[in-house]
Amino acid sequence: MKRVLISAALLLSAGLALAQAYPNKPIRIVVPFTPGSATDIMARIVGEKLGTAWGQTVIVDNKPGAGGTVGSAFVAKSEPDGYTLLVVSTGHVVNPVLYPGLSYDTVGDFAGITPLASLPNVLVVGANSPIKNVQELIAAAKANPGKLNYASAGTGSATHVNAEKFRAVTGIQATHIPFKGTPETITETVAGRVDFMFTPVLSSIPMIRDNRMRALAVSTAQRSSALPEVPTVSEAGVPGFVFDFWIGLLAPAKTPRDVVNKLNQEVGKALAQPDVKERMAKLGGEPMPMSPERFDAFIREEHATLSVIMKDAPK
Repeated sequence: MKRVLISAALLLSAGLALAQAYPNKPIRIVVPFTPGSATDIMARIVGEKLGTAWGQTVIVDNKPGAGGTVGSAFVAKSEPDGYTLLVVSTGHVVNPVLYPGLSYDTVGDFAGITPLASLPNVLVVGANSPIKNVQELIAAAKANPGKLNYASAGTGSATHVNAEKFRAVTGIQATHIPFKGTPETITETVAGRVDFMFTPVLSSIPMIRDNRMRALAVSTAQRSSALPEVPTVSEAGVPGFVFDFWIGLLAPAKTPRDVVNKLNQEVGKALAQPDVKERMAKLGGEPMPMSPERFDAFIREEHATLSVIMKDAPK
């Protein structure tokens, strides 16, 4: 018994020492999507603040592919020391449904640090599209089953999940076209090669402001402060429809708890800074801090709820 207590004390002291020394070298934040995506932008905002606070280099490393699973697999297998982190979005929780045989456990192989932001998605069409509102989109899709297409930032991405929920609730049929990231979807929608998509306000607002895309509705329960003139999907004729797009920070599962807590505290400070709040508000987002324990539970809840929606979604 005495040996067990001594061993436990040694492990505890080692963990405390690691947390006190952390960070003493560059930190890598892996983003499993392309540069310019909402997930990427949030990772860079937080990474910049962590680097300043700790006097360490914070590298944002984009590893896109397969709905975010390429970057996620990389982090799941990384050393659990707090120096390799992962920024994900809502789609992370449904990837086991869409990608059977993943090399990692979406829930069990990661430790939640904190959500970073809640962001509205906006339903958009190209500026030259004949579709002017949500009801016209639904009517066009029902009149031409499967002929309209919609883009996403990849199978299993939050943009895909949002569109699938909309498709399921409205009963429309449409063809899914997955891309590697949000910037590509915006380019294709502006060019008119994509009929519609749900995309983060944060990523799409410049094109909306330049009248190169038309915003039909936002996915959240309340209108976006960045696009106050745009109705919610519910207001636009689909009562009760809500989809919350979140972005969060994870670490490999066996990362010492003291390091996880230290990251949680420092990121929480960053999210509370006025300039961060202002930058997020201009892009339609709000800080979404949680304790690591609550974030772990939140991920389990989202996984259970959204997996049901995506089970029969076209891949």
